[in-house]
Amino acid sequence: MLKSHIFLVGMSGAGKTSLGKKLAQNLNVRFVDTDQKVQELMGGLTVNEIYATLGEPFFRNAETGILISMVGQPPCIISTGGTAATNPDNVLIMKNHGVIIHIDRPLDQILSDIKMDRRPTLAGGTYEDVIDLYNRCIGHYKAAADYRLDNSKGYVLGVRNLTEMVENLEW
Repeated sequence: MLKSHIFLVGMSGAGKTSLGKKLAQNLNVRFVDTDQKVQELMGGLTVNEIYATLGEPFFRNAETGILISMVGQPPCIISTGGTAATNPDNVLIMKNHGVIIHIDRPLDQILSDIKMDRRPTLAGGTYEDVIDLYNRCIGHYKAAADYRLDNSKGYVLGVRNLTEMVENLEW
């Protein structure tokens, strides 16, 4: 049983959602993806559509609202957007209401399989844009995180290591 929320931060393509879903299943708790929650809030618009029509600041404010809405709910696994940890307000919310785990995956692995059209901060971008985003965000992930998970060895090992990490947390 979780004593507080587990917030997963990291780069798009690092494995936050895929590992987080399986972790939640393993622990029999709810999984929440903040990007998906914002989409639901906006009547099913995709994240890319929200960016295109309302802009990134609107999306980021909605993301913060989702984090705030989670505070009073039972502890669960929360996968955040790729730039959520760059917002000091988001980091404060996460620090005050849970444990932050940085899902860290090497940039070359992210670049090898990332689907740019599915990533709002990368849509229409180039690999150079991904590298730039990574370089702008990596320090924020490291500074915000209570723990770091190396997700460079594949999904199965990532799930096992993340599950063990959470089961062994000292609350």
